[in-house]
Amino acid sequence: MFVKQRVIYLAGGCFWGVEAFISRLKGVNQTEVGYANGRDLAPTYEKVCTGRTGHAECVKATYNPQIISLEEILENFFKIIDPYVLNRQGPDIGTQYRTGIYWQDDSQKTIVLKFLSAKQKLSSKRIVTEAHAIGSFYPAEEYHQKYLEKNPQGYCHVDLNLIDDKEFDHLTKEEYEITQLSLTEAPFTNKYDDFFEEGVYVDVVDGEVLFTSDDKFDSGCGWPAFSKPASEDAVIKHRDFSHGTTRIEVRSAKSNSHLGHLFHDGPGGSPRYCINSAALKFIPKDDYIKK
Repeated sequence: MFVKQRVIYLAGGCFWGVEAFISRLKGVNQTEVGYANGRDLAPTYEKVCTGRTGHAECVKATYNPQIISLEEILENFFKIIDPYVLNRQGPDIGTQYRTGIYWQDDSQKTIVLKFLSAKQKLSSKRIVTEAHAIGSFYPAEEYHQKYLEKNPQGYCHVDLNLIDDKEFDHLTKEEYEITQLSLTEAPFTNKYDDFFEEGVYVDVVDGEVLFTSDDKFDSGCGWPAFSKPASEDAVIKHRDFSHGTTRIEVRSAKSNSHLGHLFHDGPGGSPRYCINSAALKFIPKDDYIKK
């Protein structure tokens, strides 16, 4: 089941913290930091930091509208910005730290403007957050991508505790990072790579059956490989443009957990669902039948 994803661009000061916060929203499937709406056609962090290129540090957020609405994203975004301050967020000062909401298609325009209008009616202070169609977006250097995942103690002006993620309290750190932040575990060292007992593999988040041992095969890729899901309704698929490639991401339909990717390089060109072990929990056949 393929789901059409939507994209919104959010500028809220230093993009490290904004990305870390927005990426944790359930239904936001991909995030990428970069430089938006400037004059320089080849922006770099050093250039943008001068404040002379006209760019804003920005987060490109790809989301599933069946899981999270644009209004919900904007409500959460407003938790972490000061929309009344021009060219500054937290201790960071400069035009590159201005706030902005930039839509990708006209269908989002009405939602954004209506949201800002409603917020303005609640305050006597003037909202200075920009709102217009995205003009340009240049991905930032690789070391800026998922910066706070790589540097947990790194600088962040955003309070990440504002997100309520209690539903994930039962997950280990690795399980959370894989399923909610779309990271990838190391190959050949994960628990279900070389594992072929009879049973079912369920979503580690909510226990929904995703795959069965009948469809598992040894692909030699270093991760569990399945020829198909337990049912087509168990997973959703969409195009993933991260890391400069085009792939098909696989997520669980009910919990929206990131599972892995779908390739068509199995035996005879058949499907290969390449799945992270940390996204799964195995239930032996006898135990599953008893249930």
